[in-house]
Amino acid sequence: MKISELKQKLNPDFYNIVSKEFKELRPSQEKAVKKGLLEGKNLLICTPTASGKTFIAELAALSRIYNNTGKAIYIVPLKALANEKYKEFKKKYKDVKIGLSIGDFDSSDSYLEKYDFIITTSEKLDSLIRHRSSWLQHTATIIIDEIHLLNDYGRGPTLEITITILRKLLKKAQFIGLSATIGNPEELAKWLEAELIIDEWRPVELKKGIYFNGEIEF
Repeated sequence: MKISELKQKLNPDFYNIVSKEFKELRPSQEKAVKKGLLEGKNLLICTPTASGKTFIAELAALSRIYNNTGKAIYIVPLKALANEKYKEFKKKYKDVKIGLSIGDFDSSDSYLEKYDFIITTSEKLDSLIRHRSSWLQHTATIIIDEIHLLNDYGRGPTLEITITILRKLLKKAQFIGLSATIGNPEELAKWLEAELIIDEWRPVELKKGIYFNGEIEF
């Protein structure tokens, strides 16, 4: 699917940005669009690393932001990854108010009210919810990166509770789960009430082999 086929569905300013970077959607991105990505459907994306999961999230979040129909929250597992995404999105979407919230857990970070795209960790978002941050009610898109960490012994419970609370608070919000490795995708998609997108395409072919005695046998 060509990016030009989305021109009528995207805000003109948003389309001008993405059409300069992409000319054609990758397989998982096309599947997501056809499954209702731009119509607000919940989606669980299970595809290999570097297959284009982040852009699926961007399409969902930025479509609503550019149309002034709601904020977006991007949940990542690590502060380092939050900083990386923050710098990446700030550089790419210069006219979007992008905020970063990864600090003091005993703060409501009221300054986030003025931001449209908020990048945070599950632990910090849990704190923001408990502080009853008023801006949360204006959120239209929730992106959960590395959603397979729901199964993590240490961090999984916080992420699960956070998603559960958000689904109760934001009944009309769109939830997008992203992961390269999920053992039970069908079960997780059912829990999230999401359309499941599975695709094996990757930009570089993955080969498996054994190295022995100076040689690799694939």
